[in-house]
Amino acid sequence: MEQVLSSTMTAVGIMLGLAFLGLGIGIGILSSKVAEAVGRNPETKADVVHSVMTVMIVLAIFLLILFAFTFFLLFFNPLTQ
Repeated sequence: MEQVLSSTMTAVGIMLGLAFLGLGIGIGILSSKVAEAVGRNPETKADVVHSVMTVMIVLAIFLLILFAFTFFLLFFNPLTQ
């Protein structure tokens, strides 16, 4: 029982750490490309920023779903039943 809970805690930590690492790298690359696109063609700033905000909202929703899944694993672990 304790080994299952310990493994679950480790897995949750790894999942959240990799999710934030990937999200940080992805947003950094996306932001650099947005700055490059707006720098080359300033007239399209509104369209580019609108598209990027849509992508970031989708990423935030996926992150919230990940949080729900990890809390499910922490508090309602099906492996300990």
